Amino acid sequence: MATRESDDGLPRPEFDEPVKLLIAVAPFYRDIADNLLAGARAEIEAAGGSFETVEVPGALELPAAIGMAGRMRDFDGFVALGCVIRGETTHYETVCNDSSRALTLLGLQGLCIGNGILTVENREQAEVRADPAAQNKGGGAAAAALHLVALARKWGSPRSGVGFQTGPAPAAAGDQSKGTGTS
Repeated sequence: MATRESDDGLPRPEFDEPVKLLIAVAPFYRDIADNLLAGARAEIEAAGGSFETVEVPGALELPAAIGMAGRMRDFDGFVALGCVIRGETTHYETVCNDSSRALTLLGLQGLCIGNGILTVENREQAEVRADPAAQNKGGGAAAAALHLVALARKWGSPRSGVGFQTGPAPAAAGDQSKGTGTS
C-alpha cells in the first residue's frame, strides 16, 4: 500500500497509526545540514508523520543521541543527518566508520534508523547529495527509517523471554544461604 514510489524504487509506506520520528542532525556544515533536514522533513510529512529535531555537535554524537532517545522517549524511528568531508588526516575514517558502525549496532538492537550521514571527498559532492532537488539524501534517510518502522509494525512487538532479564536472580532449590544472617 503506497501513495507514490520514492527515489529508492520502493513505494512510500502508509500507516494506520501516526508515526513519530526523531531527526538528529550534526550541523557542522550548516548549509548542507539544512538541506538534509529539509529533505527529511518533507519525506516524513509526505508519509503523514511527525518529527522532533535535535542538534548534536558532530557525526560521532549522532548514535549517542539516538541511543538515548531510544531508551528514554517514545519515537517510532530515527533519522541521523550530518556530513563528513575528507581532510588531510585519518580523522575522516574514524568519524565515518565509528558513526556508521554505532548506528548499525543500534539498528541491530531494534531501533528503526535511517542513516543520512554524508561521507564525501569534497564540498561539491556534499552539496549535490544534500540538495532536496538533486540527490536528496536527507529524504532518502527519512524514507529508510519509515520503511523500517513499517516493517516493525508489520512484524509486531518483540517476543517476550528473549535476552537477559534484569533484577535479582531466583533462588536455586535448596539454597540455604538466603536471608538467614548466620554463618
